[in-house]
Amino acid sequence: MKNRKYKVVSLFSGAGGLDLGLTMSGRFSIVFANDILVPAMRTYSKNLGLKMHVCGKGPVEAEPGVALACDIESVDFSRLRDMDIDVVIGGPPCQDFSIVRGPDWDRKGIEVKRGRLYAHFVRALATLQPKAFIFENVPGLTTTNKGLAYKVILEDFSNLKLRWKNVKKIIRNENKNNRDVQGYKILISQIVDFSRLGVPQKRERLIIIGVRRDLIKDINTLWTARMLLDKHLSGRRWLFWRFPLTPLEVFEGQTLPELEDRYVNIMKAWEGVWEEVGTKRALEWKRKVWDKLTFDVVADYLQVNRINRASREELDRAWDEHRRVLEELGYLGRPVYTLNLPDSTTRSHRENPAVIERMKRIPPGENHEFVRGTKWEVEGRGISLVYRRLHPLRPAYTVVAYGGGGTRGYHYQRDRATLTLREKARLQTFPDSFLFSGSKTEIRAQIGEAVPPLASKRIGEALAELLDKLR
Repeated sequence: MKNRKYKVVSLFSGAGGLDLGLTMSGRFSIVFANDILVPAMRTYSKNLGLKMHVCGKGPVEAEPGVALACDIESVDFSRLRDMDIDVVIGGPPCQDFSIVRGPDWDRKGIEVKRGRLYAHFVRALATLQPKAFIFENVPGLTTTNKGLAYKVILEDFSNLKLRWKNVKKIIRNENKNNRDVQGYKILISQIVDFSRLGVPQKRERLIIIGVRRDLIKDINTLWTARMLLDKHLSGRRWLFWRFPLTPLEVFEGQTLPELEDRYVNIMKAWEGVWEEVGTKRALEWKRKVWDKLTFDVVADYLQVNRINRASREELDRAWDEHRRVLEELGYLGRPVYTLNLPDSTTRSHRENPAVIERMKRIPPGENHEFVRGTKWEVEGRGISLVYRRLHPLRPAYTVVAYGGGGTRGYHYQRDRATLTLREKARLQTFPDSFLFSGSKTEIRAQIGEAVPPLASKRIGEALAELLDKLR
């Protein structure tokens, strides 16, 4: 039956960015979700329709239709075993993965200590044996321990039948599993730049997608599946890899050609900032950036994104794609500053006067280094994301979940400093109908840790198309 909905079990779900995107594709339904953080599960339950349960001490059964706030170690997946789960998804933290190199004379060579949380993701695969899985994580996982942790993870997925014996030694609450455990063919394992999928943010994540071995009948099926997924995740189906969506568009709810006057007003406010700051760097910015502006929104967009040549036909297609994404997310014709949402995400951040004055001297695309050597300088700050201001015409910097002063993300308008939580949610492509639960700090973490739903929707569309072919 074509266009059937595939059943999903979600682990390490957070607020549900990955899950929301899959459901937005219309091809997946979430059967069960789990995360240890109660505020995140409240957000998840409110928006994805699963009933929230908070577990107590001891083992607890995973039940259909439930968003369970609980340490995954306590979750028994046995009750879901007969539901023919199609996909398991999640991004387990892998910080406790360790690789210990033995001395040359030791034939063991390398001792692998898998992370406890990662082991429970593997347990879900072994217990439920879904048709496919989606594993997402930080790009740094590929180089941790000189890439050995990443290699172990891929081999565990591929040779699950053999590796399961080693993995389950880590698990205290091992469920009985009488199934013959099958491994998975890794169809794609790559760092995906979500801006190439239409997300208005430079955000990269490691995405691994595997399909159960018995579903891949021959080498032709394998290569066809890999090409299908690569075509979607590389962004080659769209023009965003060349003409990225911008913060200006998602905040204003219009495409760039419609925002000429707005853009000019934003940028003209920065005239003379080099004189106020009075440093060599500020004068260089005037020469290299300001003096090259045309104040034509399309021309400047092409310049700042280093797009050398673009035909009228290409541009028309790009703006059409931008418009379709704005419409898809519900942003079209709805500027973010007109919203007044009940979850407090549209409220302005209470600013320190010193921060306001500092940010008035840091133009779009620059950071705290712009005011080094002035009275607005920040002492002891060496990382680039500190007091970094968005550029209206370039994909935003990665929205982060945690961090102290200077890491909150800053608006491109000169009379604005910190982004609102809803502006961050739009950079992450959460629809405005998605309402968050928790304190401001907790909501910031939920937004910053999420997979952008638009990217997840694209992944879901590709996976559904693949599963349709494999049935």
